[in-house]
Amino acid sequence: MDKLKVTYEVMLGLAAEMVWDDAVRKYRSVELYKEIDQALASGDEKAFRHLTDELKSLG
Repeated sequence: MDKLKVTYEVMLGLAAEMVWDDAVRKYRSVELYKEIDQALASGDEKAFRHLTDELKSLG
């Protein structure tokens, strides 16, 4: 029974980590879109390219 409890706790931990990672990825994606818009508005091509590369890497 103890082995099942440990397994259950590990699975809960993994599920929590997956939810956390997804939330962080979504937040960063929203922030990147804002920063990309600002780079476009100011004509900053270097920042635009850097930010879009980071956005692509988020998957």
